[in-house]
Amino acid sequence: MGSIGVVYDSGYGHTAAQARAVGEGAASLPGIDVALYFAEEVAADPRQLDDCDALIFGTPTYMGSGSAVFKTFMEASSKIWLRQGWKGKLAAGFTNSSGHSGDKLNTLTQLWLFAMQHGMVWIGLGLLDGNGRSTGSDFELNRLGAYAGAMSQSNSDQGIEGMRDSDLRTASALGERVAGQVVSWQGVGH
Repeated sequence: MGSIGVVYDSGYGHTAAQARAVGEGAASLPGIDVALYFAEEVAADPRQLDDCDALIFGTPTYMGSGSAVFKTFMEASSKIWLRQGWKGKLAAGFTNSSGHSGDKLNTLTQLWLFAMQHGMVWIGLGLLDGNGRSTGSDFELNRLGAYAGAMSQSNSDQGIEGMRDSDLRTASALGERVAGQVVSWQGVGH
């Protein structure tokens, strides 16, 4: 029924864990095929993403923006941009950094702008801030309070075993939301 490509870079494994969670969430809907693409590999020929109904972009936040590897993929898509080959596709994004803020919003904004350059339709996270009330906690979905996409925070002195389950569940929720929109989008003739 629909296909989703998750395109990501991961320097230390944290964003890769997020990408897997996004993919699992998307694949939880019947009829949705999901493929994960490492940005460095797909940069050689981004046309392989042309048949996807939606693309979900993920990159670690380094120094307040996406990784150089992911930016290489972005630039490699310029010929697709020129022919507007991804125009009308659905898009979303996710990122990880060691800081609670870590300027991750700037990275999500960078991914959003990349999608807008391609004429894509951006899908936000669609979850309220899970930790913004006295009854909230770090164990809630969207504990970092993002709306533009999924954010996760991982301690710089820990590997993926130190990642919060709530952040991975938030990533999964993003994947499921995008998959639901793919189904809805196709149902209205797009």
